Amino acid sequence: MNEEKMVPQKLGINGLGRIAKLSIWHHVERKYFSEIVVNIGREVGTRLEDIAYFLEKDSSYGTLHNYLYGARAKRCIEELDEKSGSFIADGVKISFLRQARNPSQIGWRSHGVELVVDATGVFLDPTAPPDDPKGSARGHFVSGAKKVVVSAPFKIKDKSREMPRDAVTTIMGINDTDYEPKKHLIVSNASCTTTCLAYMIKPLLDYFGADRILSAAMTTVHAATSSQSVLDRAPKSRATDLRKSRSAFNNIILTSTGAAKALGLVIPEMKTIGFIAESVRVPVTTGSLIILAIMIQDESMAHPINRELINGIYKGAVSHYPDGYLVFSEEQNVSSDIIGLPRAATVIEGAENHTRTSAVRIDAERLLKGEEAGRAQQRRFIEIPVTQTVIYGWYDNELGSYTNMLGDRTVSIAALMRKDAPVAVSVSV
Repeated sequence: MNEEKMVPQKLGINGLGRIAKLSIWHHVERKYFSEIVVNIGREVGTRLEDIAYFLEKDSSYGTLHNYLYGARAKRCIEELDEKSGSFIADGVKISFLRQARNPSQIGWRSHGVELVVDATGVFLDPTAPPDDPKGSARGHFVSGAKKVVVSAPFKIKDKSREMPRDAVTTIMGINDTDYEPKKHLIVSNASCTTTCLAYMIKPLLDYFGADRILSAAMTTVHAATSSQSVLDRAPKSRATDLRKSRSAFNNIILTSTGAAKALGLVIPEMKTIGFIAESVRVPVTTGSLIILAIMIQDESMAHPINRELINGIYKGAVSHYPDGYLVFSEEQNVSSDIIGLPRAATVIEGAENHTRTSAVRIDAERLLKGEEAGRAQQRRFIEIPVTQTVIYGWYDNELGSYTNMLGDRTVSIAALMRKDAPVAVSVSV
């Protein structure tokens, strides 16, 4: 992003979970918005100081003031006003709303909020009507918002319905230009895993082309999330994934990921490639890893694709993406080395990437019929050089990667809203 300064524009954030909290950290540090209005929708603790305590301290990232200014910093939250429900965090006013859970009842208009980040992880169906009794992302428009950014992938409940024309999924640096200000009202920022995966896949697609990539498979070794249980508990009513009710402290847990489906929304070429995506949750609070295996049709057994070429592709791609979104490393990293790393969607672990090339034998007779099968008898087996490459990509699934890129998406939309805003004309009388 270009050098910024604070503008007289407010940002609304719905929710106060992990992404919402760390988004506040991001915007307090960035100081683009003049005020942040946070809708919690319920009481927190016994007083405003309890919210300040929660916002100031974090088990994964330390304290807000140390995050902003280092080890010698002092507390930066001040001027707590219990009556108005607001305080100042390092010069940025933050106001808290604690009445309404349904987006249509929040009342953004009365607080001067036109841009909202919905970080609840609940209102993900862009086809749900604004008056849905359970609430919907479109309910924010009833409250006065003009644009909504959703901090998770869309999930359309009715599979017979298509994505609305005014909704779009984008990842900064990959397809953020797909956002059309006059058309799109709801923008999904995809997920942390999809964001990391996009920066692992895109350089290879740009170099080899989609037609040479035969298949892809990824496994994310993912930090635990708040959807899991601290200790074993009985599953919730109608729960289908019983493993999420098992202790996140004590287990490696298999689960699912929608990264493959979401990736096709931001990189359409992936829809033509066979792709499998799996997820494993492990007992760390943040810092995750994608292991990506890709089969590429090679050109020669004599001069096959090798590790040096793959690493060279990523080294060259680093300069093509803005703001350090893609990082190439030849260090021997562990997951804690990635925590808080600013703005990196993906840290490619170049020291571990590797390839293997072999000749794949295809039985032409099994594929062809009739006369073509008869002709295939003369050359029944066809050998094709194929290289399997395994690539490792780290990502801080909370603050360092996803939340910082969500902040970039939010600011970019806000800037376009200001640019397209009607000019106020004063008339002398």
